[in-house]
Amino acid sequence: MDPINLPRGIEVPFSAVQVETSRAGGPGGQHVNRTESRVTLRFDLANSPCIPDHERAAMKQRLGSRLTSQGELLVSAQAHRERRRNLEDAWKRLESLLRFALERPRRRVKTRPTRSSVERRLQKKRAHSDRKRMRRRPPSDD
Repeated sequence: MDPINLPRGIEVPFSAVQVETSRAGGPGGQHVNRTESRVTLRFDLANSPCIPDHERAAMKQRLGSRLTSQGELLVSAQAHRERRRNLEDAWKRLESLLRFALERPRRRVKTRPTRSSVERRLQKKRAHSDRKRMRRRPPSDD
């Protein structure tokens, strides 16, 4: 496998990723019961020497829910019948996840609402309030 070349000169070699295989589920008859075609890639983001410290914190933040408690990123693939194709698929997904984690989110530019949009919102609120008021029981004359 070719190393993953990421922006800002970061390179993740294949040796930095642990590859595990297991039996995949789903249809396939006897073949599925005998071959370990599911591939799980385990990348230790928290301790990897390939990732600079200043990038690691941002990557952990972006990947948050996808990381294990030890800071490992797991990617599994079992769509194909052959282990090699599942490995290629998982490698591509790992690359796209790492690229996503390195993206810097755009800063939000504050804008003011237009006068007409404020008017529309207030008009809608008044109409909703009137509709609710009309549903109420009329006051009793006691």
